[in-house]
Amino acid sequence: MKIHFEASKCQGHGRCYSLAPDLFDSDDLGTAVVLVTGELDADQLKRANLAASNCPEYAIEIGD
Repeated sequence: MKIHFEASKCQGHGRCYSLAPDLFDSDDLGTAVVLVTGELDADQLKRANLAASNCPEYAIEIGD
């Protein structure tokens, strides 16, 4: 599974990088940036799903 991120939907709420700082960061404007582009291990997958479920803009999807 991988992180799929739609930057145009991101409003910079910061929930993803607060919940999963090893997977997400923010740019100078506060928009999220994905740090992991490859396959997620089990622990990363749990945090990625948590971040995705807490994104108010639905900018994060987890899939193949």
